[in-house]
Amino acid sequence: MREDMSEVTTSLQRPVTNEGRSRLVRHVDSFEIQPPNPPSPNGVPRSAWARARRRVSRWHRPYTAILLLLDFAAAAFASYTAIRTFDQATAGFHQAQNDPTWFYTVAFLLLPLGWLVILWFNGAYDRRCLGLGPDEFKRVIRAGVTVCAAVSFLAFATKTDLSRFTVGTALLLALLLILLGRILTRFVLHTVRRNIQQAAHRMVLVGTLPECLEVYTAVTRTPAAGLVPVAIHITDGYAAAKGVQTPVPVYAGRDVLALVREVGADTIAVCGSASAEPGELRRLAWQLEGSGVDLVVAPQLTDIAGPRVHIRPIEGLPLLHVEEPTLSGPALLAKNMMDRVAAGLGLLALIPVFVAIAIAIRISDPGPVFFRQPRVGHEGRTFRVWKFRTMYVDAEDRLASLVDQNETDGMLFKMKQDPRVFPVGRFLRASSLDELPQLINVLKGEMSLVGPRPLPADDGDFLGDVRRRLLVRPGMTGLWQVSGRSDLSWDEAVRLDLYYVDNWSLAYDLSILWRTVGVVVARKGAY
Repeated sequence: MREDMSEVTTSLQRPVTNEGRSRLVRHVDSFEIQPPNPPSPNGVPRSAWARARRRVSRWHRPYTAILLLLDFAAAAFASYTAIRTFDQATAGFHQAQNDPTWFYTVAFLLLPLGWLVILWFNGAYDRRCLGLGPDEFKRVIRAGVTVCAAVSFLAFATKTDLSRFTVGTALLLALLLILLGRILTRFVLHTVRRNIQQAAHRMVLVGTLPECLEVYTAVTRTPAAGLVPVAIHITDGYAAAKGVQTPVPVYAGRDVLALVREVGADTIAVCGSASAEPGELRRLAWQLEGSGVDLVVAPQLTDIAGPRVHIRPIEGLPLLHVEEPTLSGPALLAKNMMDRVAAGLGLLALIPVFVAIAIAIRISDPGPVFFRQPRVGHEGRTFRVWKFRTMYVDAEDRLASLVDQNETDGMLFKMKQDPRVFPVGRFLRASSLDELPQLINVLKGEMSLVGPRPLPADDGDFLGDVRRRLLVRPGMTGLWQVSGRSDLSWDEAVRLDLYYVDNWSLAYDLSILWRTVGVVVARKGAY
C-alpha cells in the first residue's frame, strides 16, 4: 500500500457522532482504498442565489429572526418612552398635534424599520459575528451612530423642526435597549451551546494531525463559541495517524467538499501549514463557492488576541503582522492609576466589613487576623501578600502530613476539604472575602486589581515560560479566576496567565472584573 494521497483514502468505519467530541476513543488503524473523487470545477462563477441556499447549520435563521423582532421592539419602545416622558407637542415633530397619524407612523414604524435596515447594512445580523466576541456590539454601536447621522441629515434636508433632546433620548435609549437585547440573546445562545450542544458550526479540520489536534483543543476549550469539530482530514498521509488516539474520525486522500457533505459539516478550518502548496488554498476557496460552506484559516498563532494581529496585504499576499505586547506606556500608567484609586476607595468603603470579619476570625480561632505570606511579584521582586487568616494557627506544622493529599498539580497545595481550615475560614474562602486585604498590596503598588495569580516565593526560581508572567504585577483577580480557579490544572492556569500578559488591555481588565462578580457569587472553584 502506497502513501499516495491521490489514490489512498483512510477513514474510520464508525459513523460520525458528537460523542467523540469529549473523549479520545478512536484509533486510526483501519484503512480503506477507494478511487479518488473527481475534482470539482474551480473558478466557475456561481449564482448569488445558489450561494445563499445553505443545507446545514440553519440555527442562525431563527436566531436572526428573534434579533430582528427584539431590535424593532427596542426602537419602538424607545420612541414610546420618549413621547410619554416629554410633552407630545415637542416629542419630535412640532406639527404632531396637526398630523398625529404621520407622527406616529414615523415614530413607531419608519424609525424602527430604519434601525433594522442600518443594522443590517452594518453587518449586525451576520452569522459570523453572532454569539462571540465584541465585533457584534461594535457593529451595533456603529449602526447607532449612522442612525443619528441619518436622522440629523434628514431633519436638515427637509427643514423639519425637531426637539433635539427628545429625539436624542429616543435614539440613545434605542441603542442601549438593542445592546441589552443582544447581551440577553447571547446568554441564551451560550447556554444552549454548553448544555445541549446545539446552534453550533460543525467543522472539518484540514492539516497535519498535530496541527489539527491543537486547533481542536483550542476551539473545544470554549463551548460557547459554537465550533464543533466533527472530522479531521490529514494532509501528511495516513501513516502519520496510524494507532493514534483521536477525538473525532480521521480521513485522508478524500475530496474535502465531499467529506464535508458526508459528515454534515458547514465549515472547513485549514490548520497551520496545510496550505503549503502555492495556490492550494485559493483553489479550495474556488471549490467552495456556492456550496454554503465557510472556509476559515487557523494560522500557527496560538494565544494571541485579535487586536495584536493585523492583516497587511502586499500585492495580493495577506501578511499577518503581530504587534508586541503592551508592557509600558500610557495604557499601563492609566492601569496603575485606576488600581491605586480603586484600592483606596475600596479600603475606605470596606472598613465595616473588615471589622466584622476580624471579629469572626478571633472568635473562631484565637490568633492573628491577617495572614502574610511571601509571594513573587513584578520582575521577580518578593513582597508579602495580605489575606484574612482562614486556617488554624498550627496550619504550617500540619502541612507535612497532608502533602500526599494534594488535589492539584504545580506550585500550589489545594484540598477541597482541608482540615486546617476552620468553619468561618471556609466561608471566607468560598466567598473570596479572604482576598479583600490584598487591596493594601494594590495601594502600595505591589499588586494590581487584575493580573496573574501571585505564587509563593519559597519554590525557588521560576523556569521556562512561567517566568514571563513576572512581566506584570500579580492581581487580586485574573483570567485564571474567571475561568475555573482551583479547578484548573497547573498547565492551564499558566497558559491563561501568559495569555493575559501578552494581550492585556484596560477594556480586558474591566471585562475580567465584571466576570469576577459572577464567579464569586457562584463560588466556582473556590476552596
